[in-house]
Amino acid sequence: MEAIIGSFVLVAASEMGDKTQLLAFSLASRFRKPWVVMAGILVATLANHALAASVGSWVSAHVPPRVMAGILAALFIGFGLWTLKPDTLDETASPARFGPFITTVILFFLAEMGDKTQFATVAVAARYQSVFWVTVGTTLGMMASNGLAVFLGEKLAGKVQAKWIRWSAASLFFLFGIVSLVAAVRGVSPTA
Repeated sequence: MEAIIGSFVLVAASEMGDKTQLLAFSLASRFRKPWVVMAGILVATLANHALAASVGSWVSAHVPPRVMAGILAALFIGFGLWTLKPDTLDETASPARFGPFITTVILFFLAEMGDKTQFATVAVAARYQSVFWVTVGTTLGMMASNGLAVFLGEKLAGKVQAKWIRWSAASLFFLFGIVSLVAAVRGVSPTA
């Protein structure tokens, strides 16, 4: 349960204001089919985060616990700093050739490649050593965050300051980083 909750909270918070959330808002505005866009986001996220969690789990099985804790501490603190930098979406004006579902799957999967939430999924999977539960947690976090963009984006945009969302998400990364740093110093597994 800790893997699901930790993954969910970390990804849901860090996704706020992220380029994929901006993409979700853009796709929902363009196609006006929120449930189809959400289905596309779900498929893309499951594929992307299962891949990322698998990499994280493999790494954790092959790297000593103390070294892994140090690496995770650096990664989480780095993600916290990365989160403080606002994202932008370089949107192309090309028409969608494949309809809303396929377009969303393709664009969302590609936008997540190399994104901080994908790297965070790798790190969280390495921390919890559970591909399945981390994928479930991160996917639920992505769906919650992007669901807000798809269904409530226009209404929430003027009421919530992105700066405070970024600082809150960065704080979560810093917290995970400090916990991992303490584990590295103590010489214990980052999941202990």
